[in-house]
Amino acid sequence: MGNEPCADNYGPVNVMKLRERIFQETEREKAQDYLWNELVLLQSQTFRTVKGLEYTYQIRGNEMFVSRKTKSITKASVNLALEKIIELSGEVAGPKKLKCFGASYLYPIFIEMGLIKSS
Repeated sequence: MGNEPCADNYGPVNVMKLRERIFQETEREKAQDYLWNELVLLQSQTFRTVKGLEYTYQIRGNEMFVSRKTKSITKASVNLALEKIIELSGEVAGPKKLKCFGASYLYPIFIEMGLIKSS
């Protein structure tokens, strides 16, 4: 995890571009769309929670279905997490700081995307 390319050649250069686009975008709705589009591209990739539990996710409509959960994470929850990341300038000390449903699954994804600075 981390260095494997995905379908769109997702790599360090693209991570920086995504981070810049999201943090510099003045229209929140566009920033949210950039993020959601990247989440679609990364679905089926394996991630690990902070506690080391492996999971994948699938996007269907405006919902994210995580392999370890029965309840979905909505696009609205993802947007709440994004607002918190922007508010904290990417300095998020752990999943609980995102203050949204599904944070333990979103947090590692956001680190992988370069939106959260890993410690």
